[in-house]
Amino acid sequence: MVSATKFISLALLLTLNHACIKNQSSKKEGNQYALVNTLQADTLQFTSGVRAIFQDSKGNYWFGSHTEGVSYFDGKSFQYFTTREGLADNQVRSIQEDTNGNIWFGTARGVSVYDKGKFTNYPAKSNSPIVDWNETRGDLWFNAIQDEGVNRFDGTNMNYLLFPKPASQNAANSYGVTEVTKDPDGKIWIATYAALFSYDGTTVNAFDDHHFNLNGHEQLHIRSVLADSKGRIWIGNNGIGVILIDGDSTVHFSKVQGKLIPIDAFIFNTQHQQTSKHTGLQSVFAIEEDAEGNIWFGDRDSGAWRYDGASLKNFTVDENLKSKMIWDIYLDNNGNLLFGMAEGGVYRFNGRSFERAF
Repeated sequence: MVSATKFISLALLLTLNHACIKNQSSKKEGNQYALVNTLQADTLQFTSGVRAIFQDSKGNYWFGSHTEGVSYFDGKSFQYFTTREGLADNQVRSIQEDTNGNIWFGTARGVSVYDKGKFTNYPAKSNSPIVDWNETRGDLWFNAIQDEGVNRFDGTNMNYLLFPKPASQNAANSYGVTEVTKDPDGKIWIATYAALFSYDGTTVNAFDDHHFNLNGHEQLHIRSVLADSKGRIWIGNNGIGVILIDGDSTVHFSKVQGKLIPIDAFIFNTQHQQTSKHTGLQSVFAIEEDAEGNIWFGDRDSGAWRYDGASLKNFTVDENLKSKMIWDIYLDNNGNLLFGMAEGGVYRFNGRSFERAF
C-alpha cells in the first residue's frame, strides 16, 4: 500500500477546459469548503455500512458510508469528512477519480469533488435537462437521486441527461440510478430501479421487464450491474436475483442456478414489508469480478457468492456479524477483493476465507 502524508494540503485546482455545449445544464455551484477539523483514528469507525470502496492512483483508500460521510486512509491513519467539511451529503454511493487526480463522490444529494483539501459541490440535477445525449462528453457519470435521468460531467458542466423511458413503463416506476459500469467496448451501462440503459456514444437503449421476459409477479428492482472482462452484463436485483446478458442471449441466472426463492414464500407484515430472510441469490446489491475472472455477488440476506464459470459457492464473511448484507465489492489496485459490510467493516478475501482489512 502506498503511503501519503498524514494531513491533506489545502488547495483547489479544477481544470476547466471543455468548450461550452449548446444545451448546458448546471454550472459549478461555487460551494467550496476548506477542511478544518477532520477526525482521525487508528481503525475505520463507520457503523452505518460501507456503500463504496475506492483506491486512488496514489494507493490511498476512500470509503463511502451509508450515513457517516467519507473516510480517507493513507496507509497510516483514517480521516473523516462529512457535511461539516463540505460534503454534499453523508450518504456516499459512488467514488471515482478523474484524470487530474481529483476524487468525485456521488451522494444522496448531489455530487462532490475533492481536490487537495476542499470540496466543490454540484446539485443533484439541473433545471435544464438534456434529451440528446450526443450533445455531451465526459467519462464521469453520477446518480441524480430518484429522478428520471443521469448526471454526466464534461469537464466544465454537470449535465443532466433524461432517460428515454420504455413505452411500456409503469407510472409508479422509479428510474433513480443505482450503478454505472463500462464494458470492454466502451459502452456505458446504467442501472436504475426499473430498467437498465446502455449508451454506446450514439444511441441509448432501454431494457425493462418485457425485454427480460419476466413472469407474473417478477419485476426488475435493479441494485447493481457489472460489465465483466468478457463483455457479459450481470444485473443484480432486489427480489429476483441475477439476470445475465451474454451476447444475444439473456438468462435469469439465479433461477437457472436454482437459487431463487419464490416471492410468495416470504413472510410479510401488515404493511406488506418483507420480514423473513432468504438463503438464495436473490437480493444482490453488489457484483465484482476478481483477478482470476470469477464473478462475485454480495447479497442482502445470504452474504457472498462466487461463480467460477461452472458452479456457485456461498460464503459467510463473518459469523459474528449480525447482518450478512454486503453493500459493495471492490477489486483494488493490488488484486485484493474487498467487501463493504452493512455493519461498517471492510473485509478482504484471502483465497480461502475472509479477514477484517479496515
